[in-house]
Amino acid sequence: MKQIYAGFLIAAVFFSCSSPEKLLQRGNYDGLIDKSIKKIIKDPNSQEDIELLDKAYKLANDRDLDRVKYLKLEGNPNSWDEVLMHFSRLKNRQSKVQKVLPLNLHGRTIAYEFIDYDAEMVEAKRKAAEYFYSHGKSLMENKTKESYRQAYVELNKASGYSGGAFPDLDKMIDEARYMGMSRVLVSVINSTPLRLPEDFMENLLAINTYGLNSEWVEYHFKPLDQETVFDYYVDINLQIIDVSPEQVDENDRLVKRKVEDGFEYALDSRGNVMKDTAGNDIKITKYKELSCTVIEKIQNKSVTLKGEIEVISSNPKRLISKDPISATTQFQHTSARAVGDIEALDKETQKAVGVEEIPFPDDIAMIYDTSEALKQAISDVIRNKRQYIR
Repeated sequence: MKQIYAGFLIAAVFFSCSSPEKLLQRGNYDGLIDKSIKKIIKDPNSQEDIELLDKAYKLANDRDLDRVKYLKLEGNPNSWDEVLMHFSRLKNRQSKVQKVLPLNLHGRTIAYEFIDYDAEMVEAKRKAAEYFYSHGKSLMENKTKESYRQAYVELNKASGYSGGAFPDLDKMIDEARYMGMSRVLVSVINSTPLRLPEDFMENLLAINTYGLNSEWVEYHFKPLDQETVFDYYVDINLQIIDVSPEQVDENDRLVKRKVEDGFEYALDSRGNVMKDTAGNDIKITKYKELSCTVIEKIQNKSVTLKGEIEVISSNPKRLISKDPISATTQFQHTSARAVGDIEALDKETQKAVGVEEIPFPDDIAMIYDTSEALKQAISDVIRNKRQYIR
């Protein structure tokens, strides 16, 4: 019951927050207009909703027009984008209200005068385009990553507003995009005594880049052309390849088990076969002890790759972070043989003694296997360091 009451309470609070009075008090005039129009479509004679629509429509228009008047008076060239926004609101709002006009409020006919905002919008778009074009162009002259990125945003606005009025705009947008991008080169450096194959090094860099690149950062896993300047370097420095000796540990254990081995008759003191109450001969089960020695061999070999990852900024040149990385692959194989009576062993052990010794994997094969685990460690570090690369 308490849960039902709580549900009603939440619904009541939500309804009160979105009630017409609350929308009016909070200045959400467009929200009130939308709500009133929906109700008027259902009930064209609802005086309360018509009155609220009339009030909200006038207040919303006055607010937008007052703001436009102030912005024009202020004369700041970066305000034309906002001016356009207000005229767009006025036009859209007018189109919405036209759906339910004319209205009758207490005997008075409401039919708002249609105002053509297109000329004002065209002017605002033209002046906004001129501002964003010139300001974007000046931002590019600062020649910093941030200024190029901001220029890219503003030049795209200019493109949206200008309708092809600036012939060089597309080229400038491409340049701002290219110059604003941070490029990261990820490389593997082999500092181990072992000469590693090229495909091994490439495999370490075969990292899933999903979610790695962002709007203004792109990762590269091989150099591009000589003209490309990288802003960050992620150097994967392989320092140690530790291959353990091939180790074989041997142990043996003796297994004994008693099993049935026929029977013999129970005899009395006279040597006669004894009978049970039913007259049957009494038999005594005979047992024999079986024994078997299980000789077990355990083969062990491991490879460990160790190194570190450095993240370096090129401008200014500095070390951002240095993190250790490592990965290990373990080879282990157990074989066994039996000496003696195999029937002394349980089923599981009998199965185990059928496993033969196998050759140890060679060093290179195990190093390749270990590279898969190391690749994951590399990927984790790179993703964790994204916050330092902008």
